Amino acid sequence: MLEHQYDVTVVGGGPGGYVAAIRAAQLGLKVGLVESDRLGGICLNWGCIPSKALLKSAELYNLMKRSDEFGISHKDLSVDFTKIIKRSRDVSERITKGVEFLMKKNKIDVLKGFGKLTGKATVSVSNDGKVTDTIKSKAVILATGGRPRTIPGVAIDRKKIITSTEAMMLQEQPKSLAVIGGGAIGIEFAYFYNSIGTRVTVIEMMPGILPLEDREMSKLVESSLKKAGIEIMTGTKVEGVKVGKDVEVSVSSEEGKKSVKADLALMAIGVQGNSENLGLEELGIKIEKSFIKVDEFGRTSVPGIYAIGDVSGPPLLAHVASHEGIVAAEHITGKAKHGIDRSVFPSCTYCQPQIASVGMTEEAAIKAGYKVKVGRFPFRPLGKALAIGETEGQVKLVFDEKYGELLGAHIVGSEATEMIAELMTAKSLETTYEELWRTMHAHPTLAEAVMEAAGNAYGVAIHI
Repeated sequence: MLEHQYDVTVVGGGPGGYVAAIRAAQLGLKVGLVESDRLGGICLNWGCIPSKALLKSAELYNLMKRSDEFGISHKDLSVDFTKIIKRSRDVSERITKGVEFLMKKNKIDVLKGFGKLTGKATVSVSNDGKVTDTIKSKAVILATGGRPRTIPGVAIDRKKIITSTEAMMLQEQPKSLAVIGGGAIGIEFAYFYNSIGTRVTVIEMMPGILPLEDREMSKLVESSLKKAGIEIMTGTKVEGVKVGKDVEVSVSSEEGKKSVKADLALMAIGVQGNSENLGLEELGIKIEKSFIKVDEFGRTSVPGIYAIGDVSGPPLLAHVASHEGIVAAEHITGKAKHGIDRSVFPSCTYCQPQIASVGMTEEAAIKAGYKVKVGRFPFRPLGKALAIGETEGQVKLVFDEKYGELLGAHIVGSEATEMIAELMTAKSLETTYEELWRTMHAHPTLAEAVMEAAGNAYGVAIHI
């Protein structure tokens, strides 16, 4: 058994853990990182990155089917499912190797195995049930991530009832797919598989898909996906799933009970934290609904132990985890200027049209007691949107009527997930409508819709 001593030990090498490790090393700390699987975590290996490669293939295929609009003809357009999956895996492999290089560059020791707290300042590392390493550390950052939740009584067998991991590495394209859950993960896979010819049914318990987004905006996406051929059942509860040669999903709604048959069922109802078997209870670290309770700096209820990313609770997003990792590392060294505001983060769904947002929805702002001004600007009048053939969608901005401060920003349309960065900055800087309206935007761009939406809120937009 090997013994190690570090200033900081990070348990988990996903987008929260490896970023925390690098920032700690940059600040002059000796860092050890414990990872039981591949560096990069779910995001780089089985989530954010490879799924976007799949979505790009679907987007390109859909665009090529419209090529006549652009004066380009083709013959025998077809999908090679095996090649699409292989490209996705190759992209993932390339980026995880990049993380391995960063660990070496920053002189971070990577210890393979399962990390567990055995005291306030000690971590054990196990492989195949045997402790192979023990670590003494001044601080510990837990970044163990999360895993898919399931419906009570429905077991994920990863063959017929699958998760997003299996959905991006299937050997054969299913002819039909039932997607249980209409959040970001479910909708992205619904878009991908529908685009390449799989018959897709989305089952969502809430009144609409993407329930965390502004209702007006999620309706635009829902309408577009329905037009593309996806069957969407909202306000529908899954009662059970029978597995045989295919899967049969029993559902109930105001219209009564029925069943949905498909080759496979994708479970996409959310994520729970990987907080078990970490030694948390023995140390008195507080947990709530599988998530470790933390403050704005990532501190748990035990001094010197931090938790970041999915294991520390919503919002369950890779970029949130990375920022939390930076804040935790800086707090350990006394350099954190401010903590994480978990109410201000970019939310992105990468189907087409894309949807992205930051801050309050219109409904939430009104419920919070604000009198609001709402500005909208559709993509259709934009010269750039017409030129690239992407006229679907709009920008919607929510302002405080009294002071003009931006409360929330919502975009549906091509490149929405890129455009949201401007509005994330604006929200962080407490920008007003006038500052957005008077900021010169390049022409022709899709981002002109931001400027025009700000103007529309106060009656000064030019092109509407």
